[in-house]
Amino acid sequence: MQGFRSVLAPRGMVTSPHWLATSSGLSVLRDGGNAVEAALAAATVLAVVYPHMNGVGGDSFWLFYDANTGDVDALIAAGTAGRQCNFQTLRSAGVEDAIPRRGPLSVVTVPGAVDGWCEAYRYSKERLGGRKPFSSLFRDAIYYAEHGFPVSPSHAVWLRKAIGRASVVSGGLERFAGFRKTFLKPDGSPYGRGERFVQVELANTLSQIATGGREAFYEGWVAKEICRELERLGGLLEEEDFAHYRCEWTKPLTTRFRDWTVLNVPPPSQGILSLALLNILECFPVNDISDGSADYYHLMIEATKCVFADRDLVADPNFAEVPLNALLSKTRAAEYAKRIDIDTAATVSKSAMVEGDTVWLGVVDERGNAVSMIQSLYFDFGSGVVAGNTGVLLQNRGCSFVLSPGHPNGIAPGKRPFHTLNPAMVLHGDGALEMVYGTMGGDGQPQTQAALVTRILDMGMDIQTAIDAPRWLYGRTWGEQSTHVYLESRIPVHVVEELVRRGHDVVMVDPWDDRMGHAQAIWIDPRSGVRHGGADPRGDGMAAGF
Repeated sequence: MQGFRSVLAPRGMVTSPHWLATSSGLSVLRDGGNAVEAALAAATVLAVVYPHMNGVGGDSFWLFYDANTGDVDALIAAGTAGRQCNFQTLRSAGVEDAIPRRGPLSVVTVPGAVDGWCEAYRYSKERLGGRKPFSSLFRDAIYYAEHGFPVSPSHAVWLRKAIGRASVVSGGLERFAGFRKTFLKPDGSPYGRGERFVQVELANTLSQIATGGREAFYEGWVAKEICRELERLGGLLEEEDFAHYRCEWTKPLTTRFRDWTVLNVPPPSQGILSLALLNILECFPVNDISDGSADYYHLMIEATKCVFADRDLVADPNFAEVPLNALLSKTRAAEYAKRIDIDTAATVSKSAMVEGDTVWLGVVDERGNAVSMIQSLYFDFGSGVVAGNTGVLLQNRGCSFVLSPGHPNGIAPGKRPFHTLNPAMVLHGDGALEMVYGTMGGDGQPQTQAALVTRILDMGMDIQTAIDAPRWLYGRTWGEQSTHVYLESRIPVHVVEELVRRGHDVVMVDPWDDRMGHAQAIWIDPRSGVRHGGADPRGDGMAAGF
């Protein structure tokens, strides 16, 4: 590793996009808890203190590493569409071309995060011998919701963006009474950085989950209150949808990247695209390419274009046949690599959206057990709908369904939509854990993950240095018809000019623009076992160890 700007610790490490969440997770590790228990404490706190990026009303995806056996398991806590959520019902409700991005009709999937928390806790007890009471892992989250916490810079910025919005996202979220009551001051103004923000109703909901588990959320008062409010607003989810929901245990997808095995979660996640991108990059001598050069950015962008051409093939495998072997084929990767012209940008007819606001957190405990997990509401502040008196802000993940019969991602009752969420891990050649990593950023996630992998594994960068390094983002935002390459303004002018000469449609953004994602990572030195942690300065995160 070049330099040492990362946080170093000999025993345990937590990294997340908010300092309070990291602190809560670390306190669990210090008190003898395992990686899963620490991740749960951090995740519940994030659901309170980072409400623009995730929450109780969203979804989560997990990877678990068992140091005793070397096994890695995946948990997909992605909500399914309700039984009334189909083409006919939506068209009867006046929805024609696309599911609304905000409001009650954007809420077409059951929140999966809470069931994910409960299943992760069961894994902790059964596989890792966890002894922490479930309720104890909610203690900090409940306190921060009930007594308040200082609004972070990211929270303040995104709250200002959420109100008085332009028409491309259907207007400001203050038009929803529940959002206005919960997230704005009585006079309708937003909370500013450092001001104390209290969510008493959410504290009550978290208390019920802490003592009653999944049943309290999916079969008790919380589900009834959510569905009552949605019915009043014209939404489609019903109590039966909540009662029948279950998350899914599965095995991760893997690919070989040089001397490492890289793991990610399977569809409906885009994790397979993150792995396919690495397959293409493996065809190039990345370690011989200078980081920050025009060649580096050009290669990463062109490889991204190749894998995004396959996005429409990724869907819920319970409803559509996803060609896993083909998408992960080294032969396919080699064919894509041959198409890349190192001197000219390819013109593509399809591209990905760059939206998607999320949290990723990672934990490695003293015994070497680890968690890579991600949870989200999809857009910032999700649907904008806060359900009744629960304090639960509901996700709008279902708006990524397609209203085209026969499309792999077409909406259907019980179906999960295409997900951008994809937590990742890296194992060394002998199967030992070497790194957990991930980021927020919607369809930018595969790109940022590729930046971390190439900079850390190929180039030997220190974790924090790799996270800090200037990044790019290929895609387009809602309302835009053209695809751009967004570049942080720290990238030298001569590099930008060369990328423009090669045919890239470049848009310069802020030097630390959070459209590039809030990336975190923990790397374990295979020789010493020392944990190296980093957190993204584009967010409000912190890595901490002991």
